[in-house]
Amino acid sequence: MRSNAGHRTPADEAEAVATQQRLRALVELTDHSPAPGTSGTLVAGVDVAYDDRRGLVAAAAVLLDAATLTTVEEATACGPVPFPYRPGLLAFRELPSVLAALERLADTPALLVCDGYGIAHPRRFGLASHLGVLTGLPTLGVAKNPFGFSHGPLGPERGASAALSDPATGEVVGAALRTSAGVKPVYVSPGHRVSVSAACAHVLHLARRFRQPETTRRADRLCRATLAAALEA
Repeated sequence: MRSNAGHRTPADEAEAVATQQRLRALVELTDHSPAPGTSGTLVAGVDVAYDDRRGLVAAAAVLLDAATLTTVEEATACGPVPFPYRPGLLAFRELPSVLAALERLADTPALLVCDGYGIAHPRRFGLASHLGVLTGLPTLGVAKNPFGFSHGPLGPERGASAALSDPATGEVVGAALRTSAGVKPVYVSPGHRVSVSAACAHVLHLARRFRQPETTRRADRLCRATLAAALEA
């Protein structure tokens, strides 16, 4: 995994947008991820929790065995929120802590799963894409809402999907994917070095019992607990 030496928090919104526009040219959507559930491979979930009143962000990285979904390793990082809230620029609030947590893992994952977006983003460069370009790892994003994108109908069964697209251009940026029968879909988008179809296959494998993949569920719990501990210190 590449170092985070290439990341620098921008001075303002204009610089942040320029950074996204520059780095998005490096996004690769040819699939280089392992087959879902490949024995001996590791998958990492990353997530963050905020306390905006105190300007604090906690990140968690949870490493799972891809075949059994057993937790292998956990790492966290906590620090000040480095960038103000701006729609479409949330990655700049999260990247320093997320990268610090990932660097504390002893092993390098074969795939990163982010709670957020990849190319399903106004500039086609959400957190999963940004993190993938910085680390060089295959990444994908799993979100709870479609962020202004649209999709057609999908069946009620587990595994049903529909293309997620930009209503203005028709460009496909991911998929709405039903991970549990009769439950609202999640919104999957490739980040870097992962295709849409491979991203959906990974999410279905990781979401065996719940709507969200285990990578996201466990990272969410850990970052919330890390933030609570930091606030009590």
